[in-house]
Parts: sequence; structure tokens; C-alpha cells
Amino acid sequence: MRLRPVAAIILAVLLSACGRDAVRPEVPPSGPGRDGAPIGNVDVSQLPEPVPRAEPRARYGNHTPYTVLGRTYHVMDSAAGYRERGIASWYGTKFHGKLTSTREPYDMLAFTAAHKTLPLPTYVRVTNLDNGERLIVRVNDRGPFHAGRIIDLSYAAAIRLGIAAKGTGNVEVEAIDPDHPDAVAAGATEPRPQMATQGPVYVQAGSFASRDNAVRLRERLEAAGFDDLYLDRVLMRGELFHRVRLGPFDSVDAAEALIQRLAAIGIRAVSTQVE
Repeated sequence: MRLRPVAAIILAVLLSACGRDAVRPEVPPSGPGRDGAPIGNVDVSQLPEPVPRAEPRARYGNHTPYTVLGRTYHVMDSAAGYRERGIASWYGTKFHGKLTSTREPYDMLAFTAAHKTLPLPTYVRVTNLDNGERLIVRVNDRGPFHAGRIIDLSYAAAIRLGIAAKGTGNVEVEAIDPDHPDAVAAGATEPRPQMATQGPVYVQAGSFASRDNAVRLRERLEAAGFDDLYLDRVLMRGELFHRVRLGPFDSVDAAEALIQRLAAIGIRAVSTQVE
């Protein structure tokens, strides 16, 4: 039986709507200060992965330096060569539909992310170091400003990578060159399914251009009863920094617990990294 043109159009619209409902459940309003997941199951298997492409810097969201919660951040001149390991978190209903730093509406059911210093927009490849899952996301927002996190994923991205249920995950984030999207930076992690361990976890309590400042922080932490402290040096964007770190820890949860202890004595500028 052949469908009349109008009937065919109606059927196509209905089928399209069904497909959208599979990945777009009800997003309830969040209470004051609360964030969470949408109502119902979210199927992200049919969501398209972003295709990296060259984009001009966004008009908004790239002002540098900028200050949030008393800490100043400097936006990178370029994302080229950026690769970092650390803790990812996700954000959801509280911000759904609100404007991102680029003035685009945040869609918790799209593959996007927030980062503190990458140019906006930037495409990055995120690898879950615990299960080997990989996903390309488009960074179009600023954050996360919670101690110890290096990237804030959309809810859909967190589901795809397998960290939504736990809330945080151990990841590697690598900037993508739109002209060579399949290139892997030297030393980048190749995903390996069901990795039991991916190296010890460390907590960074501070990073300073001055070694004297780093030594003073180490001494303060020693006096407060913290141990397993050490200093190291790292070259970042042509500048030498002295880092104060604690560890290693066997799990992300143990590192997170230490981050909370540090926050209790007024040390907020901490980040968790895996080496």
C-alpha cells in the first residue's frame, strides 16, 4: 500500500519524535543549589559524536584573565598539545537550557563539556581510564570550579563514558587538531578495556612559580599532620612551576577524601592527577 504524500510526512514526523524521546526524557526543574539527572532512562547510543572542525574563537567566554571564587585563571592562547589526566565530573538539570560561557544554551543531552582554561570552543577526546571508553566532546563552557576536577562533562557524555552513576571518573583529556582529528599525541593513552589500575593517583595541593612558596606550603602541610608530601617541577607553556603533591593513593575515592581534608584547612587550589 502506498502512502499519500501528507500521510507519509505525518508518519515521518511521528517516527522522528519517537527517536527524540528515546534520548530526551523529561528534564525537571532543579531545586535551589541542586543538580541532578533527568527523569527516566537516557539512551545515548544514537547521539552523534561531534565532528571536530576549525571554528573561530567564541566572542564570549575567552576573556583572560578571569576570577572565580577568589582564584584567577588564564585562558590558553592555543589548545595545541594539551593533554592532562585527572578527575572528570558532570553537570545536568540545574544548568539545562541556561547559557554557557559562549552564550550557547547548555544541552545536557549533547556531547559537550566545560573546562577552566582551554580556548572556547575546543574539541577534546576524553578517555575513561578505568574502562577504556573514549568520546569526542565540544568544550563550550567554563568550569568545573570544584577542587580537584579538570573537566565537567555534559550528562550525556558522562553516561557514554560510564561515569554518570558514580558522579566522577578518572580520565585523560586530549585536545584535537581539527585538521588531524585522528592523531594521537606522543605518550597519549590508548584505551584498554577493563583496566584494573592506571597508575597511582596524586593530589596536587599547589603549583608555584616560586620554589620558596612551594616549600612554605609543604611545611604548612607537614605541620598540619599531612605526610607523603613531595615537591616536583614541571614545565608548562614555557614556564617552570614547582608543585606540592601528596600520594600516591590507590583510588580516586581516597584522593577525593584528602581533597576534602585540605579544603577544611583553607586549601582550595588542589587538583587530582594520575601519573
